[in-house]
Amino acid sequence: MNSNGVVEWAVVESDIGPLLLAATDVGLVSVVFHARPEVREKAVGRLRSRLGAELVESPGSARLTEPIRRLAAYFAGSLREFSLDLDWSLTSGFNRQVLRELATGVPYGAVVGYGDLAERVGQPGAAQAVGAAMGSNPLPVVVPCHRVVESGGGLGGFGGGLETKRKLLALEGVLPQPLF
Repeated sequence: MNSNGVVEWAVVESDIGPLLLAATDVGLVSVVFHARPEVREKAVGRLRSRLGAELVESPGSARLTEPIRRLAAYFAGSLREFSLDLDWSLTSGFNRQVLRELATGVPYGAVVGYGDLAERVGQPGAAQAVGAAMGSNPLPVVVPCHRVVESGGGLGGFGGGLETKRKLLALEGVLPQPLF
C-alpha cells in the first residue's frame, strides 16, 4: 500500500491512441490503453479500489515526467529500454514472476513464445497461464507483453487489441510496417 495514499495519473497521446499512466510514490503502477473518457473513469475507479488510494489527475506530476518522456522517446523510435521505477503491487505470484522475466529478459525487437516464457520461469506447460498473466499485465508497453506471441507464428491475444500489438511490433521492427 502507498504510504502517502495518493496515486497520480494523467492521459498522454501516443501512436497507439491515448494512454492513461498512473504512478505511486514507488513508481509507475499502471498503463491503460485507449484511455477515452469512459475507459478513463473505469480505470481510475478500478485503481482506486485495488490500491486503496486516492487518485489525483496530475498531468504535471513529477512522478509521471520520466514515464511520459520515455514513452514519447519509445514511440519516436529513439528508446529501446524503459529503465523506470515500477510499482508491481497490482500483480503477484506467478503473474508477477512471468511479467518480471518478460521485463528483463525479452529485449526490444525480440519476441518470445508463451510456452518459452513459461519454461523460463520454471513452469513448462504453463503456456495458458502465461497468456492469462499477459492479459492481466498492469504495465503494458513498459512491461512488453506485446512481445509474447504464439509458437506457430500467430500474434496471440492482446489486451490492447491486435491492431495495437501489430503497431508495437512494427515499431520495434519485428513486423513490417503496414502499407496503409
